[in-house]
Amino acid sequence: MQPNRQRPSMDGMQRPKPVHKIRPDLRLDHELPAPEPTPLLKKGATTTPLPSVTDIKKDDPASSLSTQQPFKIKKWLIATIAGLLIAAAVTFFTAYGWYQSQLAPVTSDTTKHVMVLIKSGMTPSEIGELLQKSGVIRSQLAFGVYTKLSGTENKLKAGSYSFQPSLSTPAIVDHIVAGKQDTFDVTFLPGDTLANNRKKLIDLGLFSTTEVDAALTKSYDRPLFATKPANADLEGYLYGETIEFDSSATVESILGRFFTEYEAVITDNNLVAGFQKQGLSLFEGITLASIVQRETSNPDSQRQVARVFLNRMQIGMNLGSDVTYQYAAKIMGVAPDPKLNSLYNTRIHAGLPPGPIATPGKTALQAVANPASNDYLFFLAGDDNVMHYAKTDAQHQQNIVQYCRIKCATP
Repeated sequence: MQPNRQRPSMDGMQRPKPVHKIRPDLRLDHELPAPEPTPLLKKGATTTPLPSVTDIKKDDPASSLSTQQPFKIKKWLIATIAGLLIAAAVTFFTAYGWYQSQLAPVTSDTTKHVMVLIKSGMTPSEIGELLQKSGVIRSQLAFGVYTKLSGTENKLKAGSYSFQPSLSTPAIVDHIVAGKQDTFDVTFLPGDTLANNRKKLIDLGLFSTTEVDAALTKSYDRPLFATKPANADLEGYLYGETIEFDSSATVESILGRFFTEYEAVITDNNLVAGFQKQGLSLFEGITLASIVQRETSNPDSQRQVARVFLNRMQIGMNLGSDVTYQYAAKIMGVAPDPKLNSLYNTRIHAGLPPGPIATPGKTALQAVANPASNDYLFFLAGDDNVMHYAKTDAQHQQNIVQYCRIKCATP
């Protein structure tokens, strides 16, 4: 290869080789002049260092926003979401606690009943409102929520129900879904009073006080009351028995059932004829039987006691029964006193009291109609719970000293 030989051009013509001139101001790196030396600092002088890339980013407002603002937004968002979750949890548990409390029973009294008539076509909301107003449940709203959640809102059946407020709302709902017409028992005890029986009817929770009182003061045209004075109340006429009734029963129909039971006992035991043999009407026989019932519940003793009272009546002697002035004191609201001024006090008034002092049982009624045979004029129930009889007052006083030191010491 020959140096400096010109290559032919594309068109075949030869041209001189271009000469490159070197600019005097441009020189190779190794030919550049050396940098001027940094002058020496005087003592005590300071220099300002050049900012680093990091320092530039720290001082740059744009750089600060780009790194800190997203962090602040993320922190605020997390705090907000956490706050909402906590608030939602508190709200939920508060609402759940309220809901559970409203499903609880209204009362712990298991003896109370409330009669409720759920009519056909009533909506769940209307049923809930009725139950709340009747005092059967705590909350209509909780009732509605429960029936919806349990799927029972369209299964509630119409009917007459006797509900116990001592049951929870779920139990009440189950009762209605079952659609079972309710029954309840009424118990009148031998020896109990009209005042106590009135309270029992009211305590059923099925009837108002007005309804009970109206039924108890109403006049009834029945064989049972054939000889009862018009001004006499129903004391002694609510026969001691337990009878079951359905939820449609009224106070009058309840009393009617007890009257019917009473009449059956009188008829089956031929009591009217038995009382007549003792010189007593039906009303008088019931009155004396009520005193016998309160003196003793033992059938054998009842026949002996009945004869003692009849013996006294035959000779015009006061009955002298302590239970009569005790009854008088109770209805008068005063302390028992043997000298209490009341026609019911047979200690100071001769003959029978104005009317019965309690409900006599069947054995007491039978005892008056068919008393024992004796000639006693005195008796007492001793501290040994045994009846002791005497023909004379002297014997009676001896019995008191010997057998009745505790019981006879109180009026």
